Amino acid sequence: MVRYQSAARYTACFLAALVLAMLSFAWQADAHAYSAGYATLDLTKTSTELTYSLDELSVIELVGGDVNKNGMLEQEEFEKVKDPLIALVRQNIVLKLGGTATPWTKVVSSVLDRQGDATKAILKVSYPPVGANQAVAMTDQLYKQSSTSNYVDLLTINYGNQKSTAALSGDNRLWAMQMTESEYAALPQDASSPASGNGQAEKPDANGQANAATQSSTASRPQSGGDSPTSGWISFLKLGINHILSGYDHLLFLFSLLIARQTFKQYAAMITAFTVAHSITLTLTVLGIIDVSPRIVEPAIALSICYVAIDNIVRGKVSYRWVLTFLFGLIHGMGFADLLKEMDLPKSELAGDLISFNLGIEIVQISLVAVLLPLLYLLHKWQYARRAVMAGSAAAFALGGIWLAERIMT
Repeated sequence: MVRYQSAARYTACFLAALVLAMLSFAWQADAHAYSAGYATLDLTKTSTELTYSLDELSVIELVGGDVNKNGMLEQEEFEKVKDPLIALVRQNIVLKLGGTATPWTKVVSSVLDRQGDATKAILKVSYPPVGANQAVAMTDQLYKQSSTSNYVDLLTINYGNQKSTAALSGDNRLWAMQMTESEYAALPQDASSPASGNGQAEKPDANGQANAATQSSTASRPQSGGDSPTSGWISFLKLGINHILSGYDHLLFLFSLLIARQTFKQYAAMITAFTVAHSITLTLTVLGIIDVSPRIVEPAIALSICYVAIDNIVRGKVSYRWVLTFLFGLIHGMGFADLLKEMDLPKSELAGDLISFNLGIEIVQISLVAVLLPLLYLLHKWQYARRAVMAGSAAAFALGGIWLAERIMT
């Protein structure tokens, strides 16, 4: 018994340190937890066009401009930082054609698209066209040297009748493909023209076999990665992992759920309910079937932390928590989808990208549960376990309340 009590005390100290570390990181992280860029490459026979958008707060972080300190860029403020922003994008987003870094030929437009919390700076530039049998690659080094910012560039590539996607983040900053003759033949003449070709690239021949154009397309599907390109689904897997690791509100919600004393069956039901719920709303949101404003979702996520924390404090023994977890999981799923819902994911890759992103989230969740459950088992053998649960829940409630107030007021 003495050994169990000693182990429980050490476990309590470890969990307390874990909560303090989580609170410290979360306290430093403002409402702008993720910097998101959205890049679209349109390949035609006469030009290669890049449309790049970056959220308003990221623009302020990178080039300033918020003179009145209201967390927004007025139009006149944007005009003053527009040129530095263009120069920064030119320096950090590099397109290579045939292995050679290729500068853009002109800036088509640069505007501030005012849409409330979804305001973005949008830059459209034009490069020389890609040729048949030529390699095309893009790297994005924005925020590469920052240790405090989480940045992702969600890239969509349109080439002829085909479309592909990649998530460039962390050390995975390179996308590349080899343009085949059949893919080049299917490219539109310019951005306003429909894709050329007779559609055979998507039709089987008389024997039911895919034709050469389809086969070559599969072989040269765009990829993303670090020093050497890796498959697109891996980039979305890593994105899911990084997204939840940097989502302190989601992690604190999970911790608040787990810290209360429960049986293994209750834990299993609760985690399953959360997984099913957030998978449903993540998918429905990305598909555009549901669309709930972040002004509702983000405060609701903070509220879910407060509610579970209070539940831990008020009730000494929890029951039917899986029902509560399922309901709140529906809200968290909409939060997970924020990054992807503005990306026009192609139907051919939609399932793979969604599964990969969700799998990345699940890897972190399962790992967290696997680490915490043995420690919590020891903690609940301690005579002061109830006090430890109340203290941890009070800390979670305090931070959740701060986030709730911030998200309602912004």
